[in-house]
Amino acid sequence: MQIAIERFLIAMGICALAFAAALRIDSAIGEQGAREDLAARFAVRPPQAMAPDTTEWSEARRVAWQASRRTGSGAPLGVLSIASIGLAVALLEGTDAITLNRGVGRVAGTRIETNLGISGHRDGFFRGLRNIAPGDRIRLETPGAAYDYEVRALSVVSPEDVQVLDPTPEPTLTLVTCFPFFALGPAPKRFIVHAVRVGKSD
Repeated sequence: MQIAIERFLIAMGICALAFAAALRIDSAIGEQGAREDLAARFAVRPPQAMAPDTTEWSEARRVAWQASRRTGSGAPLGVLSIASIGLAVALLEGTDAITLNRGVGRVAGTRIETNLGISGHRDGFFRGLRNIAPGDRIRLETPGAAYDYEVRALSVVSPEDVQVLDPTPEPTLTLVTCFPFFALGPAPKRFIVHAVRVGKSD
């Protein structure tokens, strides 16, 4: 009788150990899956902008762009593309001189869910904005999402007219560059592209 009880207890112990091992394996598999899912989410990167066509740029801007490529900076926020003017450029944080030589920059204080302001040089990446027209599409690709906008209006304002960057009820994109495009010296005006979001894909 005692031997039978001992065998029963041994069998129960083996079963308990097997069950615990199975739980650990299942937990490990679940944890691995969770890590892989998180890695996939955080490994998303914006698409790479192609090297720009600089044929219409000013010589000074071409030189500045080449020099800026040797300067370290933060990761791009995304890529701004306008097919109608052949533009695909990295969107960076800020509007300082080095940033705007390397790409186009988010204007401080503007947000993608209200009115995202993006600035670029008229003799560099935003040279082609002189050919943009109402109805043209703009795409902004960011890590994990892409946003489509439609150009609704173009305007020329003074540098003091910063209300063009005020928050809007619907998601809006506002592109800002100096004007006239081919003026010598500092440009006295700002060329504004107003676009409204028409789609988003995750």
